[in-house]
Amino acid sequence: MRKILVVIDMQNDFIDAALGTKEAAAIVDAVCAKIRSYPAENVYATMDTHAENYMDTQEGRYLPVPHCIRGTDGWKLNPEIAQVLTGAHIYEKPTFGSVALAEDLQELARNEDIELELVGLCTDICVVSNALLIKAFMPEVKISVDAGCCAGVTPEKHLAALETMRSCQIQVEN
Repeated sequence: MRKILVVIDMQNDFIDAALGTKEAAAIVDAVCAKIRSYPAENVYATMDTHAENYMDTQEGRYLPVPHCIRGTDGWKLNPEIAQVLTGAHIYEKPTFGSVALAEDLQELARNEDIELELVGLCTDICVVSNALLIKAFMPEVKISVDAGCCAGVTPEKHLAALETMRSCQIQVEN
């Protein structure tokens, strides 16, 4: 059984910039340790990626905080995370979930038995979106989320997202 780690949006804007929280900053060391516990070829990561016209998009109208604009410091991976993600498969995504990531993982699952573990930011937006998207693509693959390596927009939303994932047969650990 090949174990795959999916690291969601560990970018500066979500940690200590435009949309950062103390909870997000607090998980950086744990996420680094988790990444180091997997072979590099078994680590996949996403980067929230928006264009300059972000505020004109539907997401921008509902979340009117420019963030993760391609090429800005806020868009970049946290430096500690970037250092340990060397060799990882990285996906830029224009919205909450990455269809390309789900498709590539589905293809991998066609050729070998895999399990998936998700960590990252924000539990209640991009982590839950990717977990549910991947589950829809691969309902028989074991998917888990390490709650200790995730943070939500608020602690309450973090817990609500974890409960949503549990309800959808995604295992929640820690």
